[in-house]
Amino acid sequence: MKDKFFLVTKCLLNVMFFLGIPTTITVPLTLKWYSKINSYYDVYYWFMVPFFIISGIFACLIIYELRKMIKSVEQENCFIYENVISLKRMGNYSFIIAVVSFGRLFLYSTPGVLVVILVFVIAGLFSKVLSNVFETAVQYKEDNDLTI
Repeated sequence: MKDKFFLVTKCLLNVMFFLGIPTTITVPLTLKWYSKINSYYDVYYWFMVPFFIISGIFACLIIYELRKMIKSVEQENCFIYENVISLKRMGNYSFIIAVVSFGRLFLYSTPGVLVVILVFVIAGLFSKVLSNVFETAVQYKEDNDLTI
């Protein structure tokens, strides 16, 4: 069961990463198409495109860091300093997405935007706390390795 979950997680991260890049690149075209359905996006097109592109870039960076971390889990060596750095970066990236999304509130306030802000603030806090836990675990591991 554990191996299936790991394989599904790894595949899902790869799919999200490799679909996230073209999705982010095509934001201007996608928003132009969607602006025909929702006139709000036509009025604020030039404001919304950078918001979505920046959020997309940082979302892809979060997934990239997760993919790096999953490789260390696969190698059964997850308590390494590189994972601490990845978790800190993911926290920073999450906070950036939350700030960018907060900027969208001034253009288009919806409950969905508030949920996105809340989710990424929580993800940022979670990543920062987890990076401290991992850092302590890495220090313990290194101390143990020196003792042996």
